[in-house]
Amino acid sequence: MAIELVPGTFVTVRVPGSSANLGPGFDTLGLALSIYDTVEVEVTRSGLEVEILGEGAEDLPRDGSHLVVRAIYSGLAACGVEAPGLRVRCHNTIPQSRGLGSSAAAAAAGVVAADALADHPLTTDQLVQLASAFEGHPDNAAASILGSAVVSWTDVPVDGKSEPRYQAAGIDVHPDIHATALVPDFHASTHAVRKVLPEQITHQDARFNVSRVAVMTVALQHRPDLLAEGTRDRLHQPYRADVLPVTAEWVNRLRNRGYAAYLSGAGPTIMVLSTEPVEERILDSARDDGLRVLELEVAGPIEATSGQA
Repeated sequence: MAIELVPGTFVTVRVPGSSANLGPGFDTLGLALSIYDTVEVEVTRSGLEVEILGEGAEDLPRDGSHLVVRAIYSGLAACGVEAPGLRVRCHNTIPQSRGLGSSAAAAAAGVVAADALADHPLTTDQLVQLASAFEGHPDNAAASILGSAVVSWTDVPVDGKSEPRYQAAGIDVHPDIHATALVPDFHASTHAVRKVLPEQITHQDARFNVSRVAVMTVALQHRPDLLAEGTRDRLHQPYRADVLPVTAEWVNRLRNRGYAAYLSGAGPTIMVLSTEPVEERILDSARDDGLRVLELEVAGPIEATSGQA
């Protein structure tokens, strides 16, 4: 029988956004970024109240279908506890459906909030598993939970019945590496953008991407001069260019100027990793094209503080 949480118990979670793939590391590499959502959760005597401020305030649901709420309930069940009621307030600054990990951050915030409300019975591996299950891949969720950069992978059971196992390992990022995001004013559906990917690729392209993922892990940790080479990709970005023409144009424009630019997640955000600021005239040109410029740092792990009212 599940233990019922005491009304008045509360937690505040600060969760970083993320960039996935980092070029060649499709559904594998992730990077936590210094743009944050804050989720406040309080146990109440009954019912469910959801308040949303900032990004997505006009569109996101305010009931049990909200991703943060679903993740909280999933986390509570994993902890073996129940809440008689919940009050959830989301302060969102991560742009929605732009390739900056907003959905993964919501899932991560929910399960970490549940874990904190239950006095932290879950391991980090369990948190990654629970949060990743909402997305079906662990790169963004693991980055938001662990911070810094991650290498992640999925073990699919051969019986076809058990749930996939999502895993990740953190890697340190060279302190000189910074991120610059160019964010278009339109959304991109991850599901829709995935539909353009082919079911098969050549052995040559597979070999190319395997080598660039290896280069990228070295570039992130020790050799920032290899970032441009490490972000090269043949697995997904070329196929997405037709459905994300603005993104593709800007990735090419930046790469032609020597920047390590890539499609962030499923897009449409363009991400640049560098040790020096992107030239201001390039950023001004991006703004003239309607792109929002975010100059970001590599972020640390998700944070949660709890207490009793």
